[in-house]
Formats: sequence, C-alpha cells, structure tokens
Amino acid sequence: MNTSETKIRRRTFFKTCGLAVVGMDLSQKSLATEDINETNLQQVNINQLPDTQLPCVKEQVDYVVVGGGVAGVCSAITAARAGLKVVLIQDRPVLGGNASSEVRLWVLGATSHMGNNNRWAREGGVLDELIVENMYRNKEGNPIFFDALLLEKVWAEPNILLLLNTAVYTVEMDGQDKVRTVIGFCSQNSTRYEISASYFCDASGDGIVGFLAGAAFMVGAERSEIFGEKFILPDDYGKLLGHSMYFYSKDVGHPVKYVAPAFALKDIEAKIPRYKNIHRDASGCRLWWLEWGDDQDRVFDSEKIKDELWKVVYGVWDYIKNSGKFENVENLTLEWVSTIPGKRESRRFKGDYILKQQDIVEQKQFEDAIAYGGWAIDLHPGTGVYSNYPGCTQYHSKGVYTIPYRSIYSHNISNLFFGGRLISVSHVAFGSTRVIATGTLCAQAAALAAVICKKNNISPREVYLKGFVKKLQMDLMQTGHYIPHIELENEKDLITKSKITLNETLCLSELPADGTWQPLKKDVGMLLPFGKRKVPEFIFTVKAEEDTTLDFEFYISSRLENYTPDLCLSKKSYTIKNGISSVRVRFGVSLKEEQYGLVVVKKKDRVSIAQSNVRLTGILSLFQGRIQEKDDKYGFEKITFYTPERRPGGKNLALKIMPGLDCFGLSQLQLGVFRPANGSVNAWIAPLSCKTAQLTCYWKAPQTIRRIILWFDLDYDHAMESCLMGHPENIMPFCIQHYKIKDETGHVIYEKLDNHQAKNEICLPNEVKTSSLVVELYQNDPDIPVSLFGIQVFN
Repeated sequence: MNTSETKIRRRTFFKTCGLAVVGMDLSQKSLATEDINETNLQQVNINQLPDTQLPCVKEQVDYVVVGGGVAGVCSAITAARAGLKVVLIQDRPVLGGNASSEVRLWVLGATSHMGNNNRWAREGGVLDELIVENMYRNKEGNPIFFDALLLEKVWAEPNILLLLNTAVYTVEMDGQDKVRTVIGFCSQNSTRYEISASYFCDASGDGIVGFLAGAAFMVGAERSEIFGEKFILPDDYGKLLGHSMYFYSKDVGHPVKYVAPAFALKDIEAKIPRYKNIHRDASGCRLWWLEWGDDQDRVFDSEKIKDELWKVVYGVWDYIKNSGKFENVENLTLEWVSTIPGKRESRRFKGDYILKQQDIVEQKQFEDAIAYGGWAIDLHPGTGVYSNYPGCTQYHSKGVYTIPYRSIYSHNISNLFFGGRLISVSHVAFGSTRVIATGTLCAQAAALAAVICKKNNISPREVYLKGFVKKLQMDLMQTGHYIPHIELENEKDLITKSKITLNETLCLSELPADGTWQPLKKDVGMLLPFGKRKVPEFIFTVKAEEDTTLDFEFYISSRLENYTPDLCLSKKSYTIKNGISSVRVRFGVSLKEEQYGLVVVKKKDRVSIAQSNVRLTGILSLFQGRIQEKDDKYGFEKITFYTPERRPGGKNLALKIMPGLDCFGLSQLQLGVFRPANGSVNAWIAPLSCKTAQLTCYWKAPQTIRRIILWFDLDYDHAMESCLMGHPENIMPFCIQHYKIKDETGHVIYEKLDNHQAKNEICLPNEVKTSSLVVELYQNDPDIPVSLFGIQVFN
C-alpha cells in the first residue's frame, strides 16, 4: 500500500467523531513555549533545540490486544504462551479495567456470588490461574495487590510488549475489511505507537478499534420483534445500563469533619428514591446502584456521566455524615472515590451469530461453544440512582449457557476478534454476558483462535467454516478452560495408552456426626452423585424439642448438566421423638443414568440436624433461598434456589448411606473434565483414612516422558471475588499441596511441597524413560480425603 492509499484508508477517532483538531505543524521546529524577541533569539542556537517531532515506535507482531482489562490481559497471556508475538495496549496506568484499583469491581461470572444454582461454575483457563493466585496472596481482597499481580503476570511473558497509558485513536486498513495497524499515543512519554499485526482483539470496553475500523455494531435495547425476545422493559426504563461510581469509607478512630464540596448533590431524600438503601458502612460495590446514564451517549458523554456521579457520591457522603440519620459516623472518613466510572454498556459488535434471550433461557448447546455464562439476565434503569424502578431487574436460567465462537469475531472486519463485553449479543443477553469473567472466557478463546488463524493463514470466520472449532475447543480445555458438555481429548497424551491402578478408592457410606447441630430454619439438602440404580437409603441424626414429624424430598434436575432441583421424584414423612434420634429415609426410586440428586430435609421449628466436619470433592450441603416465580410475560421459568453457605459454614449433613456411593473411582478420573459436571464428580477420591493415596500408570514398553500435568480440585464452586469481599482461606481445602512423582525404580523425579493451583504442569529438566509412573498424593487435612481430577503425560 503506498502512502496516498494509506492516508485515504486511515480512520481516525477525531474524523469519525466529526471533530476538528487545530495545532502546530509538528514537522517544523518551533519555540512555541516562550515569546522570543530579536535579542534572545540571537542567543539561541537553533541547531541545539530538541526536535519537536514526537518519537514514533513501530512494531509488527502476530496479535494485538487493545484493552488491558481482565479480558485483555488473559487474552494476551493466552496467546503469548501459545507462541504468538503480542502487543497489549491499555489506555490507563494500571491493568484490570473495571477490576483494577481505579474502579474496584470484583471479578465475577457464572458463580454469581454462589447465589444461584450454577454449581462448580467458576471460570477456568488463565483467568482461574490469576484468581486463584490472587486468593493465595490476597484473600482479604486488596485491589492494589490485584493490580500488581496482573502486571507481574504480563511482564513474565517474553512474547508480550505492554503499552500502558496508550490510547488508540487511529487505525489503518488494508482495503475496507481488514485492520492493518492501530496507532496510539502515550501521554506519559509523549510517544506515538504504530502497531501492525495479522490479527487484532478489541477488548477495550467501548470498542475503539471496531468503531474506527467500521465494524458493524449495535447500541441500546432492541424492540421485541427484532430477536423475538420477551424481556423488553418499558420505554421509560431506559435503553442502556448506566455507569457506577464506587467509594470506600474508613473508621480512623477519632472524629472527622466533612464539608461537602459545592457541587455535591443536595436534598438526597427528595432526589434519590432508594435513599433508604444507603447505609453507613457501605463501600465499593455495595452501593453499585449509585449509577446513572439517562439518555447520554455512553461513550462520547462519559465525562458528563462521571461528573454527575461525582455529585452523587459526594452528596451521599454528606448525607451519611451530616444528616443526623446515621449512628456512629463521627469517626468515618471518605477514604477513596473512583476517578473514573465503572462502565456497564456502550457498543456491542455484530458477529456471525447474535446471542439472545432464548439461547440463555433454553441453555442452547452450540456446536461451536467456546465459553459459557451464568450471571442473571440483569438489566438496570437508565436513570439509575434517580429512578423509581428497582436498581436492577434480574432473571436467571436454570443453569449455565454456552456462547458460540461465531459471536466473538466481527461480521464484516475479517481479522478482528472481540473480548469482554463487546461480543455479539442482544441487549437482553448482554445483561448476562457483560460481567467480567464471562467476557474474559471469550477473550481467551479469541487468543487461541488467533493461534489457529496464524498457523493456517486463515481468517477468524474460516476457523468455523473450515472445521477448526473442535481443535479450538481442545486447545482451550488443555489450558484449563472449561466448556460445558465438552471432554478433553488429546491424542498425544500417553495416559490414553497406559493401564492405571489406584491403591484405594472411596465408597461413601458415611459422613460422621462429628460436627455441630444445624437448626432446620430452612430447607437443607445434600447434593450427591448417584449411579444408574436404585437410590440408596439414608440415615440422618436429628434432635427434636418435642414429638413431631419430619419431611424429606428427593430431587433431580430435568437436565443432566443442571443442578436446579425441578423434578421431585419422591416425598417421605417420618415421626420423630423428643430428643436425639436416627431417621431412616427410603425414597424407593431408581435413576436411569448417572447424575446428581438433592436429598432435602424440610424446615421444621424446634428441630436440628447433625452436621459432619468431613468435606469431599463434588459434594455440597445446600440451603433453600429465594424463589424466582414463573414469568410468561418476560419469558422466564420458575426456579427454586438451593445455595451453599460460604466456609467456614456450609458443613455437610451427617448421614449414613446404604449401600454406599461408589462414584469416585478410575472411570471418573478418565473423563477429560476437570471439575464436577455433566452429572459426574469426575474425580478419583481416596478413602478418608488414606493418608497417602497412590496412582500408578503402566506401559507395555518404556516411554520417554518430558511433561506431566496433574489437575487438582480448587473448589470451582467458590466465587473467589477478587476484591471487597474477604475469604476464609488462601488455599482451597480440597487442593493437594504435597505430592511426589516416581519412576519405575522408585526414584523421585519430581516433588511439590506447596501447591495451591488447579493445573500443575511439570516440565522435567531432563527427559525420563520409564515403563511406569507412580504419583503419591498426601492428605492435607484429616477431614478431607485426597482427590484428583486428572493426569496427563507427554513425551
């Protein structure tokens, strides 16, 4: 492309916005910083003046990620580890986007604070590695430490060039449908960057690259007839979600005066209909509903929205401190207020498939699934804090839903992927897909799709059209990325050619009554895996303050992959006596396939049930929460939520099982899914009494082994919010921290003493030739048996 063609096809932010930029000709030397008269001009040597042309750095790489939020960071790391040369461009001084210390929103996705029926749904891949590492270092949730962790992980990748404080404002195109170069400016070093690449991922939130490139996009709520969706709210609800502004307060131990700035919002009770929801100890996301957007453009009016939110925050704090309506506020100070708003919605870019409400509610299984979501469809009124509507209107589906590959690349720009909240969805579906962890899964998929594109010299669309989706799915899962319904297959894995023996395997016949008593103030259940046979009998230990009856129910889900208890197969009622007694429950039903079932003990006043201190991989106690009523108008189903308590609560119920459950053996270890899913535990579990569990792999002939991967249980049901909410442990209780790997002679070829990650990839410094491998796993806690999701071996 010659120079004149480049200028014609260069698309700049300023031209697109219809703005004019007036300034000096930077190709000319100038002394514009002072008024120079003839006298001092004679004292200046012009040749010694610095060149006023700003420096320009040019790079040619494989993959450019624009946007350094969590999605962009994980996309860049994923691509770099797969061998691509990557540039990550971020227009802020820190990484993390809405999850950074600048905004302080937690990273969350399908787990939804563990408040829905999506069990073991935390997202995998690089994202999970980062969240688990943050938990290990920072269980208190300090957002500053999360900033540093993201920076550390990016800097650790030699294939990534990171450009902070660099805003993209121009793209250069090859023709009309292909991005060639993005051009950005760094405000801190006054340097212009021209970054060319084969493939680009726009994870910038507002979609600056897609916008400048002319990628088709959508803004705002669609009418019902556009996609046939029912969840269409009234016109006065607003067409877009707003921005939010967070703040932190702090008790400094002595009285602190607060004088509100003149711009602070006055008359809070008159102007904010939900003022009664303001409370003194609120900080960060707990006042997420301090939100506004109204009819403002969510991109070009973003500064105006920010200014309004500043007025709200400082006014709300004035109300807390000085209205006299709050107790114990004398020692509180306003420690931090965000300087930029947390944006929820702006542009959504069109792919070859637009995900919609029906896909989420019906949990459509796409053949090209590369990610999943599980957050509620969660819409907010446009006027936000000033609205008479509730702060949000939420509806859940009965389980997680998948996102197709066709929704993460541009419909009309041939080398452009999307990550984060920019993917191809309707406004209604966006209410769920917009959350950080869900958008990050899409960005991770974009990275490995770019690897396939580069290797085969094809476009993102051709990954789908030429049959590379299965490879993409396998590549993703090999990184620890989970895709519902998909099992990992790797023909290079030597385990597929081996014979495996286990020294011992759990048959679950009892959870001992060695814990506390749980009052039956609400329905409580045990989520257990069952085989294809008659449901066993159960014995519970209860304590009643009077003679009474106690009811039990047995539920399964109408879909194998779900955990929503929507099919009741049996109900039983038993008389119990005053005092401590045992109740033998016989449901008398059989199951046609291996699946999870929920054994429910119904709530009863003046009755408690015994708990156990034993915890096991793939088994949970759940408590009945709220009920989502069926809504035909908006197209949602009735859902009863059974959710876990967070540790140190959430102990299992004590029970005996006859005959015992034998769903924890070798077959579970070989399913290629490294978490409980699809009706199975997918883990080998040793008996509780086994302090050292041993797995041995045999081959008919010696194998050359260079790499071993072990997959451990990092409790995918725990949400692991990255900030604001603290957590009780820094290492998940099911995680194996100490293990050894031995060759056929008993020689230890690898030992790990302090593991806290799910995926342990062991690259041996020297290849090992052996006809067998022995893996010894050591129990960490006498109340938690050893477990393992998977093992892979490669030469």
